[in-house]
Amino acid sequence: MSSLERWPALPYAAWKDTAATLHLMTQIAGKVRLSRTPWLNHSWHVTLYVSVRGLTTGPIPDGARTFEIEFDFVDHVLWVRTSDGHERQVMLKPPGGRAWSIAEFYAETISGLAALGIAVAIKKKPNEIPNAVPFDRDTTHKSYDPAAAHAFWRVLLAANEVFTRFRSCFLGKVSPVHFFWGSFDLAVTRFSGRSAPKHPGGVPNLPDAVAQEAYSHEVSSAGFWPGGGGVIDFPAFYSYAYPAPEGFAQAKVKPAAAFYSAQLGEFIVPYDDVRKSADPDAALMDFLQSTYDAAADLGKWDRAALECAMGEPGKVRVV
Repeated sequence: MSSLERWPALPYAAWKDTAATLHLMTQIAGKVRLSRTPWLNHSWHVTLYVSVRGLTTGPIPDGARTFEIEFDFVDHVLWVRTSDGHERQVMLKPPGGRAWSIAEFYAETISGLAALGIAVAIKKKPNEIPNAVPFDRDTTHKSYDPAAAHAFWRVLLAANEVFTRFRSCFLGKVSPVHFFWGSFDLAVTRFSGRSAPKHPGGVPNLPDAVAQEAYSHEVSSAGFWPGGGGVIDFPAFYSYAYPAPEGFAQAKVKPAAAFYSAQLGEFIVPYDDVRKSADPDAALMDFLQSTYDAAADLGKWDRAALECAMGEPGKVRVV
């Protein structure tokens, strides 16, 4: 597979309507997980994970059994599977050419869960979206381009692999590589081990207490975001520190296309610059490492205690 096949084109303007609809679809699945899963630090209990066919909730408890919800971006199906061998599916784009509205998709998903004996009650208002409309009343978002959704998943699949390798060279507290359905991004976060100033909150349709718990400790966080939200109109990798140490915005980072966005308070490298580089994996790793270096050095992290060599398959880490 060539690098351009591994890292496919994902022009935001061409699929922004599908992206907005898919964002809401993932929120419905994520809120089901949220409703059934004990709270973990930094909301790690609510996230989705990249799978070999799309995005999955992983196992969700349901009494004596468990179930899983998976977006399959190969066959374009939402699967609900249970540990006792039952399953239901919702086509992400039903036959006939049209797409579900979010209201219809919500009804179909809840109906599919009920058919399996899974009764759930979720908060119907989307999170982290200004002027959000409850799922059961949203007839505006109704786009689904299978080719674009597939390309998005391929980007997540490739990014997940690089993020996982980057994660392997940190001994301190570090998040899984996971997909936040509120902000619609794939992320990995490293922690210095020190507490952070109280976060100001103010995220649209998100309780301040959730943001404050998420940022209770110092972080260097990086991820992939497909764009939108009136902020940037292109897909990009990002990296930020909370709290941002003095001089962070002026730090020299790699690759050359990376820049600091004062509006976002983050370093950004456009996805297209990475995918079109001679070695996209290496360019992305340079971005992850150099932005972390800036956060850790300027923030005076105990790097000797927190870092290690990158993990290798089948090789035990030397202690």
